[in-house]
Amino acid sequence: MEVFGFDLTAMLPFIAIGFVAQLVDGALGMAFGVIANTALLWLGTPPALATSYVHVIKVFTGGVSGISHIVQNNVDWRLFFRLAISGAIGGVCGAWLLSYLHLNDSNFARPFVLTYLTLIGLFIFWRGIGHKIPIERKVKVVEPVGLVGGFLDATGGGGWGPVTTSNLLIQGNSPRMTVGTVNSAEFVVAVAVSVTYLLSLGIKDFPMAVIGLLIGGVAAAPLGSWITKHVPARPMMIAVGALLTVISLFGIAKHLGYV
Repeated sequence: MEVFGFDLTAMLPFIAIGFVAQLVDGALGMAFGVIANTALLWLGTPPALATSYVHVIKVFTGGVSGISHIVQNNVDWRLFFRLAISGAIGGVCGAWLLSYLHLNDSNFARPFVLTYLTLIGLFIFWRGIGHKIPIERKVKVVEPVGLVGGFLDATGGGGWGPVTTSNLLIQGNSPRMTVGTVNSAEFVVAVAVSVTYLLSLGIKDFPMAVIGLLIGGVAAAPLGSWITKHVPARPMMIAVGALLTVISLFGIAKHLGYV
């Protein structure tokens, strides 16, 4: 069945992938970029083009998700501006390097980053299952986290959520406010990275897979923010830790050629 010139039946799997990816991302603060980028690379899309597609998608999904988190009162505005500005700077630098220096992706640093994120994921999971409720503290290190998260996200198609969400949680920030603020700031980062890619790579026709991911992602964004508001801190810490560990271990296995 065709809708606006697209084969809806063939697009449905990508709509489903986009929906699940954004549902997880909106609720736990990570996963959309990794899942969407992996799907596009699996289809044979060149790394730089796949990353640019993902960030254009995230302009829309991030915008809807950000508005939803604002409505649910999940955003710390002071933290938002600090993350958004530093993340945009890191993202633009990463997009410029990938586009103009013709880097395939951030493979040179990926094993070290994934190992670090695996350890962070295990630590967050351990804190979540501990007998004591995690103590919330004021976050001190923000700008370096935003810079690194934006850079890795731009060069690898995913990294903003895993890096920023995990580091803010480790520093003791509220899980609900962390996820909401990270998702909202991601919109700004995605716009900055997308503009950089469009200026350097040019505007190309979007394939069916990208349209499907976009539709599914936008549809799931409001539900993810609602889940964030209503899930208690401890289960959210456990879920974030488990998801980060699984994603990082999968990335290591993929880099080593096991998957």
